Amino acid sequence: MSSPVIEIEGLSFGYESGPVLSDVDLHIRRGDFIAIVGPNGGGKTTLLRLVLGLLEPQRGRARVFGKAPGKEPARVGYVPQHGNLAPGFPATAQEVVLMGLPHGRRHGPSFWRDERAWASEAMRRTGIEDLAGKRLPELSGGQRQRVLIARALITRPELLLLDEPLSNIDPYGRQCIVETLTGLGRETTVVMVSHDLGITANAITGIAAVNRYLVQADSPQLTPAMLELMYGVHEAGCPVHEHMHNLAETVPSGEAHP
Repeated sequence: MSSPVIEIEGLSFGYESGPVLSDVDLHIRRGDFIAIVGPNGGGKTTLLRLVLGLLEPQRGRARVFGKAPGKEPARVGYVPQHGNLAPGFPATAQEVVLMGLPHGRRHGPSFWRDERAWASEAMRRTGIEDLAGKRLPELSGGQRQRVLIARALITRPELLLLDEPLSNIDPYGRQCIVETLTGLGRETTVVMVSHDLGITANAITGIAAVNRYLVQADSPQLTPAMLELMYGVHEAGCPVHEHMHNLAETVPSGEAHP
């Protein structure tokens, strides 16, 4: 079996306000599509930042492709929770995608022919090649989000990290984004923070529930331990218990990753 793309063992991290992650273990294999779920403030975004190497563990260790996080930036693509481009940004979709190139490849305002070919390929993979000449204000929220995903894919990363890519997107746009991500194939490992398990259940291969601690499952179904971690223990018959039961039943088991 190949070594994990992400390997985290005994990791703890906190800010001045207190601990955020405690004794976290996480193993993600090549080709996995993992959904990271949990309540607001539970540590999901902090976990992604640790994987990116933007933060350092206070205890434990993290490895990405067998090395310390941040050592292989070209192999990792990242789509942040809030894109750093305003909807009215005066650039075409292709120009935004080209912004994902490493700075060392830039040659003034122009780009090499192969760089434009990489942008076209990234846009083809995200289903927006026909939008290359469209400016951001002309695009829907879902289309703009796919532009940002294409920007992250232009370096052909082996690992793609996404922080809430489905938030504030209409249902059709969310479905298009999920189809885009599942269409990447097993050569791209996907880790996505999401609150919308209903729409991603048929795409993901596993779940990691995070609320300071982490519980991982190698299936797309929430387990009782995950629900307890996220919502706490509640007696049968109370509203929260019924919500937890219904949520577990809406997420089917089985894998649908290509």
